[in-house]
Amino acid sequence: MSGVALSALLGSGLAVAAAAPAGAAPHPTAPHPANTWTVNEPGRSTLSAELDLDSAGELRLAVDRGSAPVLLPGRLGIRTARHDLTKGLRLVKRHDRTVHESYRMTTGKQLRRSATMREATFTFRGADGARLGVVVRVSDDGVAYRYLLNDRGPVTVESEASTFEVPTDAKAWLQPYVTSYETERTETTAGAANEARPGTCTGDTCSFGYPTLFEVGGTYVLLTEADVDGRYSGSHLDHVAGGSAYSVALADGAPVTSDGPLATPWRTAIVGSLDTLVGSTLVDDLAPPSKVRDTSWIRPGVDDWSWLSDGSSPGDYGRQRDFVDYAAEHGLQYTLVDAGWQASWVPELVRYARAKGVDVILWFDWNDLKTQQQRDAWLPKVKAWGVAGVKVDYMYSDSQSTFQWYDAILRDTARLKLMIDFHGATIPRGLQRTWPQVMSVEAVRGEENGQHSTRDIFLAFTRNIVGSMDYTPTWFSRPGRQDSLGHELALPVVFESGWTSLGDNPEGFAAHPVAERFLEQLPTTWDETRLVSGGPGAQPAGDRQAVIARRSGHRWFVGGILAGTSDTMKAPLGFLGKGRWLVETIGDSDGRLRRTVRTVTAADTLAVPTAAEGGFVTLACPATRGRTDCEEPVVTAPAASLTLDPAAVTAGPGQKAGIGATFTLPEGAALHRVRMTVDRDRLPAGWSVTGRDVRAGTLPAGRALDGNWTVTVGKDQPGGEIDVPVVVTYADPAGGKVPPIHVEKVVKLSIPLHGTVYASDQPFLTETNGYGPVERDMSNGEAGGQDGQPLTVGGTVYAKGLGMNAPSQVGIDLQGRCTRFEAHVGVDDETNGNGSVTFTVLGDDGRRLATTGVLRGGDSAVDLTVDVTGVHTLGLVVGDGGDNKNYDHADWGLARLTCAD
Repeated sequence: MSGVALSALLGSGLAVAAAAPAGAAPHPTAPHPANTWTVNEPGRSTLSAELDLDSAGELRLAVDRGSAPVLLPGRLGIRTARHDLTKGLRLVKRHDRTVHESYRMTTGKQLRRSATMREATFTFRGADGARLGVVVRVSDDGVAYRYLLNDRGPVTVESEASTFEVPTDAKAWLQPYVTSYETERTETTAGAANEARPGTCTGDTCSFGYPTLFEVGGTYVLLTEADVDGRYSGSHLDHVAGGSAYSVALADGAPVTSDGPLATPWRTAIVGSLDTLVGSTLVDDLAPPSKVRDTSWIRPGVDDWSWLSDGSSPGDYGRQRDFVDYAAEHGLQYTLVDAGWQASWVPELVRYARAKGVDVILWFDWNDLKTQQQRDAWLPKVKAWGVAGVKVDYMYSDSQSTFQWYDAILRDTARLKLMIDFHGATIPRGLQRTWPQVMSVEAVRGEENGQHSTRDIFLAFTRNIVGSMDYTPTWFSRPGRQDSLGHELALPVVFESGWTSLGDNPEGFAAHPVAERFLEQLPTTWDETRLVSGGPGAQPAGDRQAVIARRSGHRWFVGGILAGTSDTMKAPLGFLGKGRWLVETIGDSDGRLRRTVRTVTAADTLAVPTAAEGGFVTLACPATRGRTDCEEPVVTAPAASLTLDPAAVTAGPGQKAGIGATFTLPEGAALHRVRMTVDRDRLPAGWSVTGRDVRAGTLPAGRALDGNWTVTVGKDQPGGEIDVPVVVTYADPAGGKVPPIHVEKVVKLSIPLHGTVYASDQPFLTETNGYGPVERDMSNGEAGGQDGQPLTVGGTVYAKGLGMNAPSQVGIDLQGRCTRFEAHVGVDDETNGNGSVTFTVLGDDGRRLATTGVLRGGDSAVDLTVDVTGVHTLGLVVGDGGDNKNYDHADWGLARLTCAD
């Protein structure tokens, strides 16, 4: 919707896209004298859409392929708070043009895109004089339509009459609608879809989620929507038992309100053979162009992800280093650190990873990034840590407000040059074209939800067609695994995802070195995608298969998966092109993986014996003299060394500290374009650095690069500890358009505590909290970070302090320089009189310095004043008052320390 400018619906009628795409050729025509109008696919008439206006002024749209009907005439129309534009319509004007879209993606099944669509805009007048625009587009892979409303000021859409009519005997592959899109798909018929009584039914009506697949007389139709943003909501399809109609229903049955003029999302049908569907880019073709001009920082790739195989490991710094080491050794671009990470060690992990040529992706609960305040607190912080991107989880909504949140976080991450993966999310609707930093989207019942080989087949022909799919594949060591090793290995080829998060651990991968070699070669972006064989329906032998080929440069990667008994899977190799090709195939053999190599031509057919619930992968490259495999070398970052002198230093406000650094490469090939510097941008305001950057065009092994700088602490700098980063960058030995290797260490610069110091401004040595994180200068709020309210106890508001939830504790380093701690403590008023807590102040070795009795919600704050002379580690502890932790939102209002000057 964004980027579409609508002209006034006055006098001359309605126009779309004031700025037509390059290649658009307008062809205005007078209204057709009949009440039926046809829009044909450009250049030929294979696909056509027929718009019909009946005697009651009701609109219907049908789709034909060739001479055969695919979608029967289905209702069109829309109801707003002001107008009923579903009946009593009459045509005012028709305007035709050809739209050509040519663009490049950063992710997806095909990086370079080109699409030509025939577009007709029909302007209708309603019974009350209001005008409705209906835009119909037809391409070689489908049909789409949208509504245009020219109301000025707010436009409230109450519902759509939009309906897809499918013959009741058409085969159907349907997913009961839930906002996570994590239910299982079922094979049925269009009319019998409700008989299984999925959990999203009310009376005779059941709801189904996009994308929804039907087979009508040998033609496949995949229904979905495109171009949804915060001006609208997502939708799904409602179906009445036994009927042919699948009606568009807005999220939660709620109206949407936007500033007019308004263009609604595209109601979209991808139409054709299964090969057409698998290769279709229609959803992206209908989306607005990229809002990100410079995409050079966006880097798809493979990551190893510890949560699936080792659920507690994201909270273990040492274990995360194991995953970093594995990624570095095998040429993976990323490590994904999921729920459980600690801010105390993530910066060090990022530094460790980047020195090895591995970037870190960091998981977030969306409750920690829900508000602008939360995003402004977290996203610049993790960017400064060196995190490459974020994985955000648990949105679980198609509401308009949630799409407005998507708009906001996409603007924020684009500005900060952070890539993003949406987990626990809605389906992609062209999002990756408009916001190319989106690497993947979950909206799938993936590997973490158990194995189901039939599900895997269905997904290849439904969900993964419309955009990158964060399935998190390949878990060889899964306890009780039901599918074969070959099936697991094939999944990251069959399923496209800009970030592919592999689900096993280093030990699980190491048990299968043949698979490791293949995964080292795996791209996550593709120049071309082809369906080789298979389909969602059961084959004559009773099984289901999908074999998909994807090209990256001069190499083809083929993945085949089987749902059913053992079989010989066949893959015609016509997609290879001319000449002789070297083909490496890895498949199942007596419970292990076996690799074979042969030379073929495009006239050959690959036949791979496959285990039950099995699969295989193939890597093909042009056969040249002396070549025995298709592998490209895995280039890893060398073990360079950066040392700092001193590693820690103390300086007060306005004082200077000297920093020295030495960078060496003990052995190996020389490094190029080397630069060593202090990262001034990450120092607090008011600080300064003198000393030049140190550079070397070439740095051979054994030669040292030395640098010296003087850092001056800002005159207004409060006490505490600041990391001063020294950074060395050099050209990645792998070459190409990859970012430089980043080696970083920090000097711990301590500023002595002095004067009045607020606890909320100090780093925590330790932190535990009974519900969500400890909040600084706000109440505990909910489970997310930065989601509290002003600290308020007994009606008194405190601008500074800590918000906690029992049982909780923080530790603060006082450096032995403070003499007094004071705070106004009590239960925050946000509990509405509920909750009971105790407050305790601890000194070194857990020595109790002060404690309160039980304080209850609604009580006035209690003043705490504690002598902390000589204390190095201060502990602030909240207990639950002897009952449970419910409502135990404890405030340390104006918690402050008096320290030496």
